[in-house]
Amino acid sequence: MADDSRNITQSTIGSYTAVGDSFTEGVGDPGPDGTVVGWADRLAVLLAERHAAGQPPGDFRYANLAVRGRLLDQIVAEQVPRAVELAPDLVTFCAGGNDILRPGTDPDAIAERFEAAVADLTSAVGTVLVCTGFDTRGVPVLRHLRGKIATYTAHVRAIADRYDCPVLDLWSLRAVQDRRAWSEDRLHLSPEGHTRIALRAAQVLGLEPPADPDEPWPPQSRRLPSEVRRENIQWARQHLVPWIGRRLRGESSGDERAPKRPDLLPLR
Repeated sequence: MADDSRNITQSTIGSYTAVGDSFTEGVGDPGPDGTVVGWADRLAVLLAERHAAGQPPGDFRYANLAVRGRLLDQIVAEQVPRAVELAPDLVTFCAGGNDILRPGTDPDAIAERFEAAVADLTSAVGTVLVCTGFDTRGVPVLRHLRGKIATYTAHVRAIADRYDCPVLDLWSLRAVQDRRAWSEDRLHLSPEGHTRIALRAAQVLGLEPPADPDEPWPPQSRRLPSEVRRENIQWARQHLVPWIGRRLRGESSGDERAPKRPDLLPLR
C-alpha cells in the first residue's frame, strides 16, 4: 500500500472539522449519553492528546458537521461552506457513498462534483483528508456494487494526488473486512470498526497511534452454513428491507437532523 501520509506534524493541527454522512457522524458507535461517537470523534481525541507540546489540551478545537443519509450535493451545499467559514487546520471530507449505493448513479459524475468540493476546501483549509470507499466483496447485496465503488475510489485517489491531500484508504484496510468491524445493519461500522478507522486516520496524519489499526482479530469458531443463512435472512428483514423502503419513498434517516457539533469548540 502506498504511503498516503504527508509531512503533517501534530503541532500544525490545532483545529479539526469533520464533513460527511453517517460514516463520519458515527452511526453504529453509540455513546453513553445516547449520541453517537464514531471515528471522527475518536480521531479528534487522538489529535487533542498529541497537540503541540506546551499548549493546554483545551486549545484544540473540533467541529463535526456530518449528518446521516446526506448525499454528496447536500454535503457540498450544507457542510462545505461551513467548513470553509470555520477554516480549521484539518478537514476530513468523506462523501459520495450514499450516491454510489443508489441505482443508476454514475461514479464518474459523482467524482467530478467531489473534486469541485475538494478544490473549494483546499483553497481555505491547511489539510484536507479524503476517504476512499470500502471493499464490499464480503457484504451481501453490496458486493454487487464493488466495481462501482472501486471506480469511485480510483477517482478519489487521483483527486487526492492532484490536490496533495492525504488519503484515508478504507479499501485496503484489512481489519474492516472482518464481520466484527460492522454493526448489525452491515451498513455502518461497529464501535471497534470506528476505532480501527480512527487509528488508521491518525497514522495517515503522521501521528503514532496507540494501537495497530490492522491488528488481527481474535480467532472465532467456524459457523455452520445454516447459521449464516439464518443471520442473512434476519438481517434482510430487520435492516435491508426498511432501508430499501426508505429509498423508494425518498426518505432519509437524516431528515430533520442537524449536525451534532456545528461549531469549532474546545474538545472536553
